[in-house]
Amino acid sequence: MKGVASGLRVPVLAVAGGTASGKSTLAEALALHHPETVGLIHLDDFYVPAHDPQRGVRTLSATGAETLDWNHPGSIDGTAVTAAIDAAAGSGRHRLVVVEGLFALTLPAVAARASWRVYVDTPDDIRLARKILRKIEVQRQDPALSLRNYLLSGRERHAAHVAPSRSLADLVVDGTADEYTMIAEVLTLIGPLLAEPVLADSALDASYYGETA
Repeated sequence: MKGVASGLRVPVLAVAGGTASGKSTLAEALALHHPETVGLIHLDDFYVPAHDPQRGVRTLSATGAETLDWNHPGSIDGTAVTAAIDAAAGSGRHRLVVVEGLFALTLPAVAARASWRVYVDTPDDIRLARKILRKIEVQRQDPALSLRNYLLSGRERHAAHVAPSRSLADLVVDGTADEYTMIAEVLTLIGPLLAEPVLADSALDASYYGETA
């Protein structure tokens, strides 16, 4: 596992997939079902400030306004992601740190620390339908704007920056499945890690590296 090579005290599970693929659902379900053992990091929390023209990648929205390109890995603050993962992995509070986001399998800050990689694969039409419904229900956004942005850049960005990471995954799960099915598949990848009781800090380090106290 690459988490061992990087010197982290607990392993890191990276979960990627396209927008509205179900990656957040899977990651949050893992944390919900194992609240005492799983630390969760959302890459969506680490975009550079949208109003800062000096950072990130800019693009034109379908409205004609310049905006941060939310579908480009260059808009993520990699330094902040690195700090967050290392803090969670070294906190002594978790047995597993889950990092989820569009670029979780390729962003250097995550890739260098990932012990396992999971890609949530969902057909494009289902992802688009889910996204539009979410925009309508949560943001009251005109679905025409979502469709125009998808055609303008979203579809191309997914093909360039997200879909290729599927080939890097240790496990590909069906994003149309329910959360219990997805969790069961992930557990076959990571083994009994989450089924074991939480150990004291020093004992956890010894057992994780195959050492005896």
